[in-house]
Amino acid sequence: MPPREERDRAGSAAARDALRAAILAGEYSPGERLVEAQLSVRLGASRFNVRIALQDLAAEGLVEIQRNRGAHVRKVSIDEAIEITEVRMVLEGLVAARAAERVGPDQATELDEIGLLMRRAVTAGEYRRYSDLNHRLHALIREIAGHRTADSIIETLRGQLVRHQFMLSLLPGRPQTSLPQHEAVIAAIRAGDPKAAEDAMREHIASVIEALRSIDALG
Repeated sequence: MPPREERDRAGSAAARDALRAAILAGEYSPGERLVEAQLSVRLGASRFNVRIALQDLAAEGLVEIQRNRGAHVRKVSIDEAIEITEVRMVLEGLVAARAAERVGPDQATELDEIGLLMRRAVTAGEYRRYSDLNHRLHALIREIAGHRTADSIIETLRGQLVRHQFMLSLLPGRPQTSLPQHEAVIAAIRAGDPKAAEDAMREHIASVIEALRSIDALG
């Protein structure tokens, strides 16, 4: 590959990763316009690399590009969020089952530590901390499972649900509901029981779907 083409590919990848991180961090709101010239300055990237980055993120479902209107952060409706979460339920169940087959002693200890920290966060009312630990737990389970295809798809789907996950974290009583579900997932994986791990994970994600429906009803 010619040196210039390598630089262009690296530059567009860096711009894509930086913009993805900003969208996932909530620095851009759903529906907000993404202006190439402004992004070029912010990301320190060429307009060409920004354009490629936007196309990549559109393929991931984070950005929507419309003719004559440019690029926007894609809005995801509650109905679509529920459909995405239904897909996540199947994939994360698969991942939990595989993690139960592959978990080692050190990984089991790390699962226990995260579970303990999650319980302490709920007891202390530190719900932002709990949300961070929730993400860490699911990431660790995917790491233990080592299923690269499922991991990649789940991460893409998770990115599309960031706004709804934030809304869920503010739902009264949600951490108290999900904590024992997470503890059941941890226990099943540590016990090396794939079926129990898959069932526990699917039950947890089904609870997320019900919570999303409750948000829709409130709206």
